[in-house]
Amino acid sequence: MEYTIQKLGKLAGISSRTLRYYDEIGLLKPARKSASGYRIYGEMEVDKLQQILFYRELGLDLGSIQDIVNNPEFDRTAALYSHRQQLLAKRKQLDLLISNVEATISTAEGMIEMADDEKFEGFKKQLVADNEQQYGSEIRSKYRDEPVDKSNAKLLNMSEAQYKAFKQLEQEVLDTLADACKTGDPASPVAQKVAELHKRWLSFTWPSYSKEAHAGLAQMYVGDERFAAYYERAYPGAAEFLRDAVLIYTEQDQ
Repeated sequence: MEYTIQKLGKLAGISSRTLRYYDEIGLLKPARKSASGYRIYGEMEVDKLQQILFYRELGLDLGSIQDIVNNPEFDRTAALYSHRQQLLAKRKQLDLLISNVEATISTAEGMIEMADDEKFEGFKKQLVADNEQQYGSEIRSKYRDEPVDKSNAKLLNMSEAQYKAFKQLEQEVLDTLADACKTGDPASPVAQKVAELHKRWLSFTWPSYSKEAHAGLAQMYVGDERFAAYYERAYPGAAEFLRDAVLIYTEQDQ
């Protein structure tokens, strides 16, 4: 079956303007143009648009989506299995959070008494869910599902003391990073201290540490504005500075 741009937009729940933009940037080209110059989309384009919307829902930027779906080796079936796995993981996390919120509401209304350790579990589950929502697609595409799942499990299994130390170290990384940025030198002692602190912070959740993964993650901070924004709340340009400091740190013999 073939669709005009208006009909495809209505079918997919997006605007004709969006489809025209996808055409302009080479993300989704029509199958052909009619004699009158109208864009016409076929079954292949409908399937491709479905994948684009999946990835968009998972939070990927259009540049990353274009790299994925326009790759000659793109496997639609494998992508669907991956989408399914990620959606099931999200559903599980949401179910856990809903359960925790409902228990908290019941506690507030005096219907039940919620133990402190149950409240603490909610914080960890919320952190995992937030991380998956904001960064899950990029991290999983780079490092695959298994290490990410192990990292989430390690965080969820933290004791209250470990979680407290983890959050305190996170703030220490940001505070020290702000001081280091003021030096303008990613090789300075304070900048290398940041890289060491950052390594220790990652090690709270990473199944195992490697210099290569550390350097790759630091590079990702610069390449994605969401990662960059997290660090640049500490100091303007902090993501790039941290990247440079980590690259110097990981090139040294530890």
